[in-house]
Amino acid sequence: MNLLLFIQATAEEMPVDELAEGAEKSMNYMEMAKAGGLIMIPLVLLSFVAVYIFIERYLAIRRATKEDAGFMNKIKDYIHDGKIESALALCQSHDFPVSRMIEKGITRIGRPLNDVNTAIENVGNLEISRLEKSLPTLATVAGGAPMIGFLGTVIGMVKAFFDMANAGNNIDVQLLSSGIYTAMVTTVTGLVVGIVAYFAYNILVAKVEKVVFKMEARTMEFMDLLNEPAH
Repeated sequence: MNLLLFIQATAEEMPVDELAEGAEKSMNYMEMAKAGGLIMIPLVLLSFVAVYIFIERYLAIRRATKEDAGFMNKIKDYIHDGKIESALALCQSHDFPVSRMIEKGITRIGRPLNDVNTAIENVGNLEISRLEKSLPTLATVAGGAPMIGFLGTVIGMVKAFFDMANAGNNIDVQLLSSGIYTAMVTTVTGLVVGIVAYFAYNILVAKVEKVVFKMEARTMEFMDLLNEPAH
């Protein structure tokens, strides 16, 4: 409270022309980032990590959602006609999770249906694990960046009070600005990185869930195909 009162009193004592000159200065973001101190380094690195993971996973999940519209119809026709090798070749010619799951199921045709379903589910779990790769890291960035920012806030305020204690009666705003800059800049940066990573994480999770739903639907469709009575 004493610090805030001092800053307010100092601002009131400044000449009008100095206040006007300060108001005309534009905010230099590079200088503000430098004022954040060493805490800005991990925050910047975390921001790059978050952006990289989001772009890489977004493209990977997008590729996984692509599926030939007539894929399952062709599989049904091949199996009905007894063309197991053709069905396997069709699965191998497509590169997405559903095709690999169906391929595993086709290789188990002739065994008990529970064994077929288990084999498909095992492949599905592996595919989901691949899709979710790096998502825990993104979640860690979302939670860790604000905490690092708050650490910078504490360090900045400690520095400001340390400078104020050592200045004695010669306290001015210029003396305290370094610590206050560190406190505020790191807080803002940590929150921005954390918020962006949080939204990115939830977007990717929602897309993975859509892929999982499609995989489950195709599994049920394939198992229903195997359960059809022979003609």
